[in-house]
Amino acid sequence: MSGAVTGTATGADEPIRVLIADDQPLVRRGLALILGPAPSVTVVAEAENGEQALTLAAEHRPDVVVMDIRMPVLDGVAATERLARDLPGCRVLALSTFDMDEYVVAALRAGACGFLPKDSSPEELVAAIRTVRAGEAVVAPRLLTRLISAYVRTPPAAAHDRPEAASRAAADLTPREVEVWRLLATGLDNNEIARTLEISVSTVKNYITSIFDKLRVRDRAQAVIAAYESGLVQVRRPAGRD
Repeated sequence: MSGAVTGTATGADEPIRVLIADDQPLVRRGLALILGPAPSVTVVAEAENGEQALTLAAEHRPDVVVMDIRMPVLDGVAATERLARDLPGCRVLALSTFDMDEYVVAALRAGACGFLPKDSSPEELVAAIRTVRAGEAVVAPRLLTRLISAYVRTPPAAAHDRPEAASRAAADLTPREVEVWRLLATGLDNNEIARTLEISVSTVKNYITSIFDKLRVRDRAQAVIAAYESGLVQVRRPAGRD
């Protein structure tokens, strides 16, 4: 999976209580085995459909529900909407094999705090759980970039037409930071940026930390939006869309 948009994890000492909802037993067991060794995560229950997820969530009061989108009885979008209404303190991280835009948008509109494809790495899944528990949003970079390309209109490329704050912040970046920012905004994760620029992943992380600080953004999502607003990258409409 491409790297997830991550934020600051919660500083609480107590482990994050997680409920897994997926209609495939092997997937549920696999997710539980992935999360089991994580010192900051405890799997409190597993559900095989959205209806059962609601019942178990009311019983166990998890901090995060890892929710499959396509499930029988009650799908993940409908279950997320009801969780957001009935248990607002419970945050939903949606997962799906299908990373089509409409699934992402539906899940986020229903109240999910994040969306990851199921080809996520264990490290990225754990990081995403920590991020949504901390109250921040997390969306895989490739999905985030597609969504912004579809729904955000880029200002004219001329400098005087760009948003003043974004243009001013971008002027503080070094040429190398601008290069990293551009790659980040096109959906590359840290490993992919490192390979493209032939530098180490730790160096990429240092650049990104500096970029966030200079742009005054909190996370990758805001950095991507700033890249479109500044005109650094241009919106490319998918074929067939207005």
